[in-house]
Amino acid sequence: MNKYLVVVEETETGYSSYSPDIPGCVAAGATQKEVERTMREAIEFHLEGMKCDGGRSPAPHSYSMYCEVPA
Repeated sequence: MNKYLVVVEETETGYSSYSPDIPGCVAAGATQKEVERTMREAIEFHLEGMKCDGGRSPAPHSYSMYCEVPA
């Protein structure tokens, strides 16, 4: 089982998400709960497609951090 970083951003109409570890894999939703669900489904679907094409799941390589700077 792999653990992928997912970035979620608030938009004017809800939320969007992507994973820097899985190029081209994105999802959106009206609520945080919805975007989390749709992104999990998108990742599973994307990885299954890669597997069907003879590829492998990419190794996770991204991480997150916060950087404090003066306002």
